[in-house]
Amino acid sequence: MAAGVVLVGGGFAAANAATTTADAKKAGVHYPVSKKATGVAAVVSAANAFLNTLDSDQQAETVLDFSQANATAWSNLPCGSSCRPGIQTGSLSDEQLAALKNVLKVALGTGEDTGYAHVLQTLLADDQLTSSESSGPSTPSGSPSNDPSASASASASASADPSATATDAPTGTPPSGGPGGPGGGGYGSDIYFLAFLGTPSADGTWQLHFGGHHLAVNITYKDGKVSGASPFFTGVEPSSWTADDGTTYEPLAKFRDGLLALTGSLSTEQLAAAKLSESFSDVLLGPGEDGQFPETKEGVKVSSLSPKQKQLVLKAIHPWIADVDDATAKKLMKTYEHELNQTFVAYSGGTGLDTQGDYVRIDGPGVWIEFVCQNGIVYRDQIHYHSVYRDHTRDYGSEFSFS
Repeated sequence: MAAGVVLVGGGFAAANAATTTADAKKAGVHYPVSKKATGVAAVVSAANAFLNTLDSDQQAETVLDFSQANATAWSNLPCGSSCRPGIQTGSLSDEQLAALKNVLKVALGTGEDTGYAHVLQTLLADDQLTSSESSGPSTPSGSPSNDPSASASASASASADPSATATDAPTGTPPSGGPGGPGGGGYGSDIYFLAFLGTPSADGTWQLHFGGHHLAVNITYKDGKVSGASPFFTGVEPSSWTADDGTTYEPLAKFRDGLLALTGSLSTEQLAAAKLSESFSDVLLGPGEDGQFPETKEGVKVSSLSPKQKQLVLKAIHPWIADVDDATAKKLMKTYEHELNQTFVAYSGGTGLDTQGDYVRIDGPGVWIEFVCQNGIVYRDQIHYHSVYRDHTRDYGSEFSFS
């Protein structure tokens, strides 16, 4: 049984020493690796290098069918293997974790506090929750059953939960140890899962599927290109903290601050046009809400904004798009810039993003971004954030149709 995984100096480290690469090659299938690969080929090479550290059983846990059931099985909740497929970080050796980390590093963006760096900080936040829960009786419980986001997303999570129906259940065998996997518990960087849906290749169709509490990365590849970088769910609790080494982390600051700059630029009349009549306790298009975009766009139309405000809209969008490799993010941003005049900005609650129910949305022909504030679960004196990036036409690489 693996010991807990923590993030040290920006990387995974585990206390166990398990399967070696040589043992894995004897037990599993060998996947070709290229040291000079670039672009999608580099992601495939990193994926194969990771698979070569696994034995045959672990490979079978990791490489699964690219089916709608598997692709849509993600959640914002700390529900471990009960709502997402793949191999668990807490079951891997140091060597295997390093190889998994390299997959993410190659596949995700390199921007400061976005992409790869942001994902690592999200896992650090989950370790912070684990530390806080175990610090003593004065710390409130943060178990999933006490999480209001669980009730807010109950129906969504049910459809993403393989235990919900027998016919739509994702394939693959969940790790042992209950919902939290090895070691139990609901939080921690050892309770994240990686799956390749379809065999990684430079000419086929497959998906990189990685996530856990407050994180869902879904990148779809087709014919040697990224065909979809969404859905991408990212949230965080605590919203900020200082580690023992004095480093202060605030994983969603860049995401939040771009929205604050945008809404802060709106005039009284523009704010009135952007105000939504609905209130929100969570994102509208979270897990299990695939394809459920509102039929009518609401808010202030970006075509009515000044050139400076339009640039603030693009800057606000960028952190979410930067979860994918830099070249793909650049192409997506060009697309969203082209569609900018048909895009809308809306909000509910307040624009300070510091109070329960504060909510901002950007909705275009392609891009869809939501950001909402919820009261803290473990850190009850803080707001914590949920957000999601989707694309009206590119979710899951446009491979599935949703009614």
